[in-house]
Amino acid sequence: MDAQARLVVLGSAGLVEGFGLIGAEVHPDATPETVEQVLAELHAQGAEALVLLEAGLAHAPGAWLNRLRNEGGRIVVSELPPLASPHDYAPAVDEVVRAVLGEGAVGGEE
Repeated sequence: MDAQARLVVLGSAGLVEGFGLIGAEVHPDATPETVEQVLAELHAQGAEALVLLEAGLAHAPGAWLNRLRNEGGRIVVSELPPLASPHDYAPAVDEVVRAVLGEGAVGGEE
């Protein structure tokens, strides 16, 4: 029997609250330690999951975070912009796109 994929969201209480309304597993006011604990549990359970981390948590150091990002597979980790300053957010992929396509490729520069 295949287990259902899980949506897990970690971040500030204000950000994750809305995800809880749609049925996501939420961890409000999560810390980098919380991220590591949740990722280790998901891996140990053999879970399939999409894990969304608020930007600050997504850039924190962590053995499980690095491992799961590098190995891919059942647990996919992505990041969300910070609730307090979404307009200042630039996803990490922007740097890769700029390196490949040039400075004008991202950000609507003309």
